[in-house]
Amino acid sequence: IGFPAPYRKGVARLISAIFKTGLSAIRRDRGSLILSFVLPLAFFSIFAVIFGGRRDSLPKVTVAVVDEDHSTASQQLVRGMQREKSLRVVTRPSDKNGIAQPDYTAGTAETAVRTGQVPIAVIIPAGWGKNPIDFSGTQSTTALQLLKDPSDMVAPSMVAGLLQKVAMTSLPQAMAEQGTRYMDMYAGGLTPEQKKTLQDNMQRWNEAERAPGQNAQTQSSDRSFLTIQSRDVVGEHKDRPMISFYAAAIGVMFLLFTASGAGGSLLDEAESGTLDRVLSSRVTMTTLLAGKMIYCTTLAFAQLVLMFLWAWLVFRLDFLPHLSGFVVMGVCSAFAVANFGLLLASVCKTRAQLGALSTLLILVMSSIGGSMFPRFLMPPAMQKAGLLTINAWAIDGFTKVFWRDEPISHLWPQVAVLLGIGVVLFLIARRLARRWEYA
Repeated sequence: IGFPAPYRKGVARLISAIFKTGLSAIRRDRGSLILSFVLPLAFFSIFAVIFGGRRDSLPKVTVAVVDEDHSTASQQLVRGMQREKSLRVVTRPSDKNGIAQPDYTAGTAETAVRTGQVPIAVIIPAGWGKNPIDFSGTQSTTALQLLKDPSDMVAPSMVAGLLQKVAMTSLPQAMAEQGTRYMDMYAGGLTPEQKKTLQDNMQRWNEAERAPGQNAQTQSSDRSFLTIQSRDVVGEHKDRPMISFYAAAIGVMFLLFTASGAGGSLLDEAESGTLDRVLSSRVTMTTLLAGKMIYCTTLAFAQLVLMFLWAWLVFRLDFLPHLSGFVVMGVCSAFAVANFGLLLASVCKTRAQLGALSTLLILVMSSIGGSMFPRFLMPPAMQKAGLLTINAWAIDGFTKVFWRDEPISHLWPQVAVLLGIGVVLFLIARRLARRWEYA
C-alpha cells in the first residue's frame, strides 16, 4: 500500500525546499564555497605541477663535478654525465653580479655541499684515468669521491647508480683495455692480429663517441665497474637527519593556524562591541595591534619551544648545543606569522571568512613552502615559488641551525626576510584596520 499522492507531493516539496535552502546557504557562505571547491583545485594544481609535469617522478639532481685527473677517461666520464637527462652537471658556481666564478676544487665543492648549494659532488682524483674500470671486484682502482648531504636521501643513490651506467656507455676504450688485460692474465692472451683489430675498433668507437650529436646507447648491468667512495660532509654525527626538518616544517605550519586564530580575536571584539569601547579610551589602533602582535608572537614562540623540546626529549634532536640559533630563528618566525594572523583578521569581516581564507592560504603556503613536501625534491620553478612563503625561509633557517651547524651570522638572509615580512604585514594590517576607527 503506497502513500497517498497528496502526501508524496508534500514530501517532495519539503525535500526540494530543503535542497534549495542548502544551495542558498552555500552561496552566501563564501568560506564553505572556498573549502568545498577552490581548496581541492588549488591542491590538485600544486601537486600536479610537482609530480605530473614529468615522465619521471623526480627532478634533475644538481651535481658539482671536479676533474682533477684531466685524462681522456675523466673527460669522457664528465661528458657522459652531462648527457644524462636526470643530472644537471655544474663545474663552477653560478656567476655573481655578472662575474664568472672559478671552477670548483675539491675543497670548494665540499663547501658547496656542506652549505646546501648543491646536494652532491663528484671528485675525479688525479691518476683515476690510468685504471678507471675494475672487473676484479677487489676495488684495486683509484676511487671516485662522492661527497653527499645525507638529508637528501634520493640524490646519492641516484648519482651512484648513474655513474655505473655512464661507465658502461662512455668509457668503451677503458672497458676494452681492462678486458684485454684480464684476457692476457687468465686466458692466455690475444694474438697480435687480434690486438691490432681490437685497437682499431677502439679508435673508431672513441672517435664516434667524440662526434657531436652522437648519443651512447644505454646498457644495463647489476655489476659495479667503478670504485666509488661516499662520504657525508654534513651531519656526520647525527642519527636522524630529518627530525629537525620536520620539527620546523610542521611547527611553522601550525604556527600559521595559531596566529590566524589568535588574530581573529579582533573580529570577535568588533562583533561584540568591545573594540569600540577600547578605542574610545586612550588606546589607539596602533597600540592595540602592537599588543596583539606581541601576544601572538609570544604564543607562537612558546608553541615552537614545545615542539623542539618534544623532539629533543623523545626523538633525540640535538637541541641544547643549538639553543642560540633556535631562539633567533624562533623569534623571527613567530614575529612573521603573528603579523600574518593580524593581516588576515584585518582583511576579513567575519570569523567564517577568516577560517576559510586562512585555511586556503596556509595550506597552499605550506605545500609550496616545504612544510608538506621537501622543496629540494620540487621542480626549480616550484622551489622559487616557495620563497614567497614564510614557511620556506623559516625551514631554511632552522636547517642551517640544526643540520648544517652554521653560526648565527649565516642566518642573516632568513632573519632579514622574516623580519621584513613581519614589518610589511603589520603596516598593511594597520592600514586596513582603519575601518574600525571610522566605523
